Amino acid sequence: MATQHKEIGPVEALPGQPLYESVKQALTEAIDSGYYQPGKRMPSTKELSRQMSVSLVTAHRALQELVAVGLLERTRGRGTYVVENHRDVKPKLRVGVLLHQDISISGVYHSGILEGMHRAAVEYSIDLLLQGDEVDSRQDVHAYVLIDPVEKQLETLIEQSANKLPIMVVGARSENKDIPSIDTDNRDLAAKAVNHLHHLGHRRIGCFIGGCQFLDNHDLLKGFTQACKVLGIDEKDRPVVEMQSTSLRSDDKLKLNRMLSEKGLTAVFAGGYNLALEVYQAASTMGLKVPEDLSVVGLDDPPSAAHLDPPLTTLRQPLANLGHAAISDLYKSLDDDERPLKSETLRAELVIRRSSGSPRDKD
Repeated sequence: MATQHKEIGPVEALPGQPLYESVKQALTEAIDSGYYQPGKRMPSTKELSRQMSVSLVTAHRALQELVAVGLLERTRGRGTYVVENHRDVKPKLRVGVLLHQDISISGVYHSGILEGMHRAAVEYSIDLLLQGDEVDSRQDVHAYVLIDPVEKQLETLIEQSANKLPIMVVGARSENKDIPSIDTDNRDLAAKAVNHLHHLGHRRIGCFIGGCQFLDNHDLLKGFTQACKVLGIDEKDRPVVEMQSTSLRSDDKLKLNRMLSEKGLTAVFAGGYNLALEVYQAASTMGLKVPEDLSVVGLDDPPSAAHLDPPLTTLRQPLANLGHAAISDLYKSLDDDERPLKSETLRAELVIRRSSGSPRDKD
């Protein structure tokens, strides 16, 4: 006789949290409350996706993570079961992951870091809890990770974490010297972009970056400006367009178009993959050819970057390594009281493709 399962209700994503994480939390609570009994078989992935009104992929991802942290076990040909002694095999460590509420985790940058964090979490049996902008005091965590925060967000976390839990910043460098960070050297990578373009013969170079309220963009702009100064590029010959929010608005596009139309501008450093795409589109609309009329250097290197027309010259950041190192270092520090958390800086690699070339002789 077939086993009859209780039904769990539909699940919706919480702000700043992917849907699979909400499904994972709902299933964890159901297991802890006895809704799903130890030793008993769980509903199939297909059945859970129906009951919780989520896709098969989302349900499968949530079940995979619960297997990884020891709440469930899978037996080929038999299905997925609640572990008998699951209360004794809770993860050694729970890490709260905070992201700015306006950030999309589907973007190249944040998804790359999160993928590295996920790999480390599986490796060390860690439970990652995405908490959006603010600390969720209802969730018992042992440490916090902030991905590419604004300074105010970090200050708020320090105030809210009254019990002084360890805090790690990843993807940015905090100005608070007491908070360790793991980041790419943003100033160095911006300098690499400028030096590459200058070596090709460009003497008027624009910069298109995200909002400098984010710490990584703040460092990108500093690196761009400093590199231009060292090379003797005057302020009037290094125009900057800075986005005013996390999403590209019509006035940002208008400012970009104005910069590209400036006389003598032959190259642009775009501080993000999506921003490089915007430069490509704006240049095409204005009748500018890349790289004949405008050389473009971007940031981050998803597989599609090599298939653009022309393929994008870019700075490849070790995003997965950043995320993995953050969780790995937290785990090792919490496991050994004498091992303090330390800041670490990784380097980006310049990947030269056909979007950058020597400026065309207009004489």
